[in-house]
Amino acid sequence: MLKEFNAVSLLRWHDAQLDDARLPAPADHVVWRWVEANHRHNRLLWDEEDRARRTDAGSAAIAASKRLIDRHNQLRNDAVEALDEALLAQLAGAPPRPGARLSSETAGAMVDRLSILALKVFHMRVQAGRTEAGAEHVNTCLARLQRLVQQRHDLACCLDRLLAEVASGQAYFKVYRQFKMYNDPALNPWLYGAAPGRDCGGAAP
Repeated sequence: MLKEFNAVSLLRWHDAQLDDARLPAPADHVVWRWVEANHRHNRLLWDEEDRARRTDAGSAAIAASKRLIDRHNQLRNDAVEALDEALLAQLAGAPPRPGARLSSETAGAMVDRLSILALKVFHMRVQAGRTEAGAEHVNTCLARLQRLVQQRHDLACCLDRLLAEVASGQAYFKVYRQFKMYNDPALNPWLYGAAPGRDCGGAAP
């Protein structure tokens, strides 16, 4: 059975990391280790996405940012899959009942979305405080912030419901693999030399 892992503790922990309070992870270290990894790479991904959109940087700097984005995105997804495995291991004592529903979204995917929403709420709150940007900017950001907070609350309730239903055998989810083909040298044709129109050393037609 899961201990100390629910939507309230998760949201509090996400916010504390963004406020640099560095709230320690609760006792369930296996689950929380992957929550931390997912949130860390989402933070790094967010920062790098901003950096990649600079207009004062050369193509080499933008290419370097793109590679970092790919790396953080891959590690973020790896953490989601590992988190799903850890959660299912904790819930292994509650097999699905006959007729239990299959959730199309995993608990790990919900945690990932809540991490991203925490980032959106944090940065939108910063924007809503930029009085030098003008009243229209502030009012627009305040309205967006309210919507993001509601969205995060709704998703948090859905996460708690899914975990409770899985624990009682009413629902279940599976670990899915993302198979990021563009990061795999064996699957990306531009990396193994077979991209359309690329000179692969063959004879001309």
